[in-house]
Amino acid sequence: MSDFHKPVLLNEIIESLRVKKDGKYIDATLGGGGHTGEILKREGIVLGLDVDKEAIKYVEENFKFQISNLKLTLVHGNFKDIDEIAHLNSFENVDGIIFDLGVSSHQIESEDRGFSFQKKGRLDMRMDTSGKSGQVTAADLLKALNKGELYELFTKLGEEHRAHAISKDIVRTRGINPIETTEDLVSLLKKTYGIEKEINSQKLADISKRVFQALRIAVNSELKNIEEALPKAVKILRKGGRIGVISFHSLEDRIVKKSFEQFMNEKLGKIITNKPITPGIEELRINRRSRSAKLRVFEKEN
Repeated sequence: MSDFHKPVLLNEIIESLRVKKDGKYIDATLGGGGHTGEILKREGIVLGLDVDKEAIKYVEENFKFQISNLKLTLVHGNFKDIDEIAHLNSFENVDGIIFDLGVSSHQIESEDRGFSFQKKGRLDMRMDTSGKSGQVTAADLLKALNKGELYELFTKLGEEHRAHAISKDIVRTRGINPIETTEDLVSLLKKTYGIEKEINSQKLADISKRVFQALRIAVNSELKNIEEALPKAVKILRKGGRIGVISFHSLEDRIVKKSFEQFMNEKLGKIITNKPITPGIEELRINRRSRSAKLRVFEKEN
């Protein structure tokens, strides 16, 4: 599965969910099927969903046997609708649910998706490119939002301390030339920060990551979706079932932590991970993108 996406904290999340034979599990962020594949190896039954049709297609091609044996059901859909999707596919009272909130390697490496500042391509950033949702692209946001809205976006979703200067330059620049590609945006960031020399490449990377992250989160309503999904996920867990969530930045982790605390206050169950589980040295060595990953686990008791 590594040619599509290398799963993060694979052993940790599978062990945390205590995957068992004939148990029913939902992989709410299918990706390349890494987590799903491990559940299937342990003879679990999986409902896999992903908002990215390319992920669904990839897993269809690589898990034909499990699909034909009714061990794996695939759905193109958003995990914010996890309760409805589970109901339609007879996956209520499940033993475990996985959320891996990271962008897949395939999405990052695809130039036409626009997720990476290191790749040349159109500023798209939509997870769902099917056109059904009527989603705006990152380029659309840069074209339509006013200076105040851009400032709020980069401050709240990117935690970018020079959001005012960036927003001002976007509004000024787009009046002359549209900002439609990753190159257009990176070029603007260079000018805003006065970065022209190669020696500042790391500084440019840090800034670009924050700005691109903010746009991606906004385009895909990522924070809102996870806030909506977690309470629904708890409801479809059986007693003793567990939810494992892997997040990759503080905004996501904060929501997961707060949601789990709320579930505990409502007497729905207990938090298994007092502190988030993070990748070990070996995983960090073979997968640099795992370095910011944090796993939190909640168990339903009532």
